[in-house]
Amino acid sequence: MPRSSYSTRFGTRSAASDAFGCCEAARGLSLSRRDFLRSAAGVALGSALMGASPFVRGETARKKRKVIVITFGGGARDQETFAPEGQENIPNMLHELAPQSSFFTHVTNQGILGHYVATASLATGVYETLNNFSAIPPEHPTVFEYFRKDLKRPSSDAWVVAPSNGFNRIGESDCRSYGPGEGARVILPKHLLSAATAAGSTDYDHLLRDNYETPLYTPQIAGGEVEMQQLEMILKLSVDDFMAHARTVSSPDELSVYIAKRLMHEEAPSLLWITMHDIDVAHTGAYSLYVDAIRRTDRLCAELWKEVQTEPEYAGNTTLFVLPDFGRDSDYDAGGNGFQHHRTGDVASRTTWMMALGAGVRQGVVYDNPVQSIDLVPSLGAIMGFSPAQSQGKPIRELL
Repeated sequence: MPRSSYSTRFGTRSAASDAFGCCEAARGLSLSRRDFLRSAAGVALGSALMGASPFVRGETARKKRKVIVITFGGGARDQETFAPEGQENIPNMLHELAPQSSFFTHVTNQGILGHYVATASLATGVYETLNNFSAIPPEHPTVFEYFRKDLKRPSSDAWVVAPSNGFNRIGESDCRSYGPGEGARVILPKHLLSAATAAGSTDYDHLLRDNYETPLYTPQIAGGEVEMQQLEMILKLSVDDFMAHARTVSSPDELSVYIAKRLMHEEAPSLLWITMHDIDVAHTGAYSLYVDAIRRTDRLCAELWKEVQTEPEYAGNTTLFVLPDFGRDSDYDAGGNGFQHHRTGDVASRTTWMMALGAGVRQGVVYDNPVQSIDLVPSLGAIMGFSPAQSQGKPIRELL
């Protein structure tokens, strides 16, 4: 049989027809999101031909512009989020953020569905092929390197806050043409906490668990002199104050948001990337914990947006992007495990969404034209004024 076709229990089916079927299913999922948002959040159907971009051009405006990216990490499906049966889990995004945003209902991830490799792809604009469970940097230049090198920005102007220790290499690529020290500074709250609790207290164990997906990959959580310098010199926190706050939070993502707020206040980086990870508790098979994590992530996204409005360096000149790295398996694929995993590569796993809100973004508009997750980096380049030369995505025209 030629490679362009394969056998099913119903006969022979061409790869081309299968691809067409997937595209149609993805389109249907996108339209379902669109119709739900229009009815539940009151947003309008957008068009790429709506007139001139609201983004203010000019060097002065670009120097002042701030961008924050939140990855709605861990993957969440529509039936627990942007669908009638899931809307109770996302009250903040649905009623506060979406009406202020340009909402894209058809964002496709065509790469490897692992959280580190998928986040690396988001950050480089290239579908990376690295081992998801390896402590190595992305192969291609990151958005942070493009931003800093092209615009000659200092290291203090680009930061990543990552709750999983596996993300410690996300800030800088392995690309020689950009060289060491050109990327973002990465702060790992779990490392900070580990350094602060060197005596071995068990009060914080629920904040130090690192990986839900496989027991074979459990990075060593270690903190030391570098982490303590971050805590005291950059975040301006004493060990006692940090530990006291850690006792008040219930999850690693809550700790990450606390750290992100401190960074905003003390360093005011122009490019801040925050990876959320609580939702990945779904791998344990506990549906209630998965839903709780979605609700928490919804609340934290709104909390960060409110923080933007209160920080003088950010208010009025910040654009926020929120998007999942990918979704999770549907309940109807025999090869998957439903909400628990993201292994099939089906439409529910690959077709997600993105919202952009704040400075320069049209409010209350929904777009259902297809874009890819790797389109984020070139879009940020067009907005902030740098050139992501090796990115394979395209700028999203509705944002320009």
